[in-house]
Amino acid sequence: MDLTTLNTDRVVRGDGADVAASRERWRLRRLRGVGFVIAALALWMWIRLLEDKPPYPVLPHPSQRTAQILPMLLLVVILGAAVLMPLLLAGRSPHVLYRSSEIETSFADVKGAQVVVEEVIKTLNLFLAHKSFKEQMGGTARRAILFEGPPGTGKTYLAKAMAKEAGVPFLFVSSSAFQSMYYGQTNRKIRSYFKALRKAARKNGGAIGFIEEIDAVGASRAGMGGAKGEGITGVVNELLIQLQSFDEPPVSRRMRNHLIEVVNTLLPSTAQLRKPPLVPANILVIGATNRAGDLDPALLRPGRFDRSIYFDLPSRSGRREIIDYYLAKKSHDAELDVDAVRDRLAAMTSGYSPVMIEHLLDEALVWALRRGARGLSWADLQRAKMTEEIGLAQPVEYTEAEQRTIATHEAGHAVVAWLVGKSRKLEVLTIVKRKEALGLLAHSDLEERFLKSESEMHALVQIALGGMVAEELFFGEITSGPAGDLRAATTWAATMIGSLGMDGSLFSYEAVDSPHANIVAKVSSTEDGMARIEALLGRAREEVRAMLTDNRHVVEGLRDVLLDKQELIGDEITDAITAVAAVSDQTPAAERNRI
Repeated sequence: MDLTTLNTDRVVRGDGADVAASRERWRLRRLRGVGFVIAALALWMWIRLLEDKPPYPVLPHPSQRTAQILPMLLLVVILGAAVLMPLLLAGRSPHVLYRSSEIETSFADVKGAQVVVEEVIKTLNLFLAHKSFKEQMGGTARRAILFEGPPGTGKTYLAKAMAKEAGVPFLFVSSSAFQSMYYGQTNRKIRSYFKALRKAARKNGGAIGFIEEIDAVGASRAGMGGAKGEGITGVVNELLIQLQSFDEPPVSRRMRNHLIEVVNTLLPSTAQLRKPPLVPANILVIGATNRAGDLDPALLRPGRFDRSIYFDLPSRSGRREIIDYYLAKKSHDAELDVDAVRDRLAAMTSGYSPVMIEHLLDEALVWALRRGARGLSWADLQRAKMTEEIGLAQPVEYTEAEQRTIATHEAGHAVVAWLVGKSRKLEVLTIVKRKEALGLLAHSDLEERFLKSESEMHALVQIALGGMVAEELFFGEITSGPAGDLRAATTWAATMIGSLGMDGSLFSYEAVDSPHANIVAKVSSTEDGMARIEALLGRAREEVRAMLTDNRHVVEGLRDVLLDKQELIGDEITDAITAVAAVSDQTPAAERNRI
């Protein structure tokens, strides 16, 4: 076949692929075998008819003695099977075999990961054209690849699509299925799995094996105390050996080779028989993990897992593709067909994996069902997102003083975010208890960005301190509410000082080798670092105090709106702040001071 087709963005299929040609040879071979068996049976039945015998054998009638012994023998067989079968089956391969016709997922169903799909297609084409690649270019196709990345990013999904597109058997197995209660059976199961892979590959021209959460059986042997036998070391060693067993001959080939060796012992060296060359089984093993750092380094060397493909969270355009794909399958209102609305949904799902996006849409359908609708709406999506990220609303009855304090606290956060967070998007402002939060302000980046400037980092510290400063201004003291805010502000401040060089010092505390200490612990471990954190937080608090003093009327107005509505979502927050600020600007200063 023409190897230039291997670099295309489509899968090489049809008779031109080596896998398809090998599969056709095996099909014709099986047909010849079936024809030979049928012909032999027909000949045997014809001979019996010529001898005036029935065409099929007739079992003799059991004697009385046999009829008495038979139940006892049957009981012995059943008891023996009950004892021996668990031991015999304990070493069976625990895989689940899927034929390509049984898999519905194809590359067309994989959305939001175009770069990964293109790389996988090139790897798959090498797998399909392994013989041509070796004979024409002298190369060896990849035998194993590692899919790594966060949970829910489509590793298993894409592996199934590969098996579907390749048209070869797909042997799926979970790492936990290899474990056994019997000593030595875990290694035996691994051997059985790779034996099944080789058998399927030889019969179908190729096979794809997928090991889910491979870190469970391939964890690093370092620090295990050199465990022997079937411990971590023994299991990893077995896996390493099997990843290089693709050229192990089948039983029939080994018997033939043994017979040739026996015959050669009787022949002179000039007349000895030659063993036929062994063609390695065409196998592609895919390991999936979200903890690649825990794998044993020997697994990642060339010849074992030849290539590592990272599945990252989808970008904004990738999330838009995923949203379009799933919304086409789910009932929804016409407003969600507007491009601007879908772009907004893609923006508000920053950090979501494909599985999380699908789950969000399913949860929105649940909310739509609860209100008696037949399709999800934008409001359902907002409720679903808030419930997933923040939690269900808890029916807590605050005292009047508590409710006013919480509303003032959250209004302080929102006003500071409105004043300094020009790159921030206000998503939820609520005084309804959710999980452990009595109230909260949820905000995110206005645009999907990967960098933050020093002023933006400082703004995050100011926003975190907004609630505490609002309590000080309106009540003269603070409550226990700002505890989480102070934790967040301290973390941001320590990051600016000790990691990002945003406080005048270029020394990075991240360079300090202390794996069990976070950046806050590293910076605050010295008096100078603690003083710098305190100074940064003190400056931010005074800046926030000045802002809220000048905009006290805005905080009061937003507080009253929040007390009335309990919860504001999205544009409702900025609309309320803008409306309060506009009314306040028209109010005489003397009257505002009396508020």
